[in-house]
Amino acid sequence: MNTVRTTDEESTGARKVAVVTGAGSGIGRAVAVELLTVGWSVALAGRRPEPLAQTAAAAPAGGGTPLTVRADVSRPEDVAALFGAVRDRFGRLDLLFNNAGTFGPGGVPVEELPYEAWRHVVDTNLNGAFLCAQAAYRQMKEQDPQGGRIINNGSISAHTPRPHSVAYTATKHALTGLTKSLSLDGRPYGIAVGQIDIGNAATDMTAGMQTGALQANGETAPEPVMDVADVARTVRHMAELPLEANVQFATVLATAMPYVGRG
Repeated sequence: MNTVRTTDEESTGARKVAVVTGAGSGIGRAVAVELLTVGWSVALAGRRPEPLAQTAAAAPAGGGTPLTVRADVSRPEDVAALFGAVRDRFGRLDLLFNNAGTFGPGGVPVEELPYEAWRHVVDTNLNGAFLCAQAAYRQMKEQDPQGGRIINNGSISAHTPRPHSVAYTATKHALTGLTKSLSLDGRPYGIAVGQIDIGNAATDMTAGMQTGALQANGETAPEPVMDVADVARTVRHMAELPLEANVQFATVLATAMPYVGRG
């Protein structure tokens, strides 16, 4: 794990501190830039340094303080080093946006899915989310003042699967259980835990949806998408609530996507 400090060692003062995993692209980048724009100090975590640097550069001058940290969330040693770097740099942690994830091989029927592919999705989406939440929980419990917030990225697949998405869907369903359990266990320590379930935000991952996505009836049909900035603003709203209030679950989706009812 490598860390790159992108600003001088000035005091962050009263700024809130966040960790955003999967911050090098898509939803993670949009959320990180949104928080930096309004003055948060943000640790940008991801596996590749170059996209993280691009995320840091996308934030406006005069905003919050970015810290880029190369980390693979499926590796316990990387997660420990990530949160150690945040503690050393900023002294506390107010928010974890547990966003890092992978869909895995697209369009592969369950009977053909290699175990290695299944394991990679589980290690990233579920084990990685647990490791980061555990590290954040420990820091939030021990810091003074005590407490903080964890927001898990659940996805619409935490409720309803797409065809040929068994690994992704299973992990996202499991994230709902993780969210509920963490939320319950965090109560005595002022740790609020919620989940945002996102449908068809316009990112590289959803680029093909406007030309055609496989539907439950076996047909391929285009699907509408929404601006990822709307997701980022929703996460920011959840993050800026006082710890006495919590959005337990939020669903943000393109209004006309085939999800509600019969599509």
